[in-house]
Amino acid sequence: MKRLLIFSHIVLFSFFLSLLQAEEIYISQENYLKKAFAQDILPKPSVIWIKSDIKKTVTEILGHPYHQLRLKYWEKAGKTVWILNEIGKEKYITTGITINTQAQIEDVTVLAFRESRGWEVKHDFFTQQFINIMKQNDTQLNQQIDGITGATLSVNALKAQTRMALYLHEKTRTSSH
Repeated sequence: MKRLLIFSHIVLFSFFLSLLQAEEIYISQENYLKKAFAQDILPKPSVIWIKSDIKKTVTEILGHPYHQLRLKYWEKAGKTVWILNEIGKEKYITTGITINTQAQIEDVTVLAFRESRGWEVKHDFFTQQFINIMKQNDTQLNQQIDGITGATLSVNALKAQTRMALYLHEKTRTSSH
């Protein structure tokens, strides 16, 4: 009985320790922006409001309403950078997405990962698949993204984030917001 009690305490302690270690920040927002614009002086952020037709399309892309009413983005000479949060399974994955002047994805970087599984999406072997992808039709990507076994929800979150960034990039080019 005493062994069982000790064993259960060890298992419980290990479980809580793994939850504490689940959040990992890989790169700060500021450092991502410096990398994206290749400079120390960053453009001031702009804002796009998630309302009316934009809200409807973003909801379709994500499969649920976005958790913010307005979203900051950074723009310089037609290039935009988006810092987006999307839930993988239960917690937000924060991703930096850079869209170039040809409306192609230039970079996808996981800035922070808070889930206990699916962290493989942070690696270059996965994120490099997004480079040069464009929006097709209204909200689809023009190329297939290969998944990762055991990380389906995280993969889907990053795909949704990139689709959303491409859509919002286009909206900032075609309408006043």
